[in-house]
Amino acid sequence: MRGRTIIGVLLIGFTIVASGIIWRRGYGIARDRELRVQATRRTELEAEKTKLENDIREASSRARLAPLVEQRLQMRIPNDSQVIILPKPRRAQGSNGTP
Repeated sequence: MRGRTIIGVLLIGFTIVASGIIWRRGYGIARDRELRVQATRRTELEAEKTKLENDIREASSRARLAPLVEQRLQMRIPNDSQVIILPKPRRAQGSNGTP
């Protein structure tokens, strides 16, 4: 092989390797950009989830439900004199003595 052929092969090899490196970096930058967009989207969705959980908690609170129940269902909290506490019934014991 002559000197020019060796230099030509080396230049072609260098060009191929450099092109591969440039492509890989470009691919990595594109993936990094996608990851950042997805991370931002995830943060937004987590904030929305927290807001919705708080909305659910607020909507199901006793302070919010009591007026609605009283108005729509005509239900109210009983007075102490209206509360009857029933005793828990006893179970009959089985034949081996266990409940």
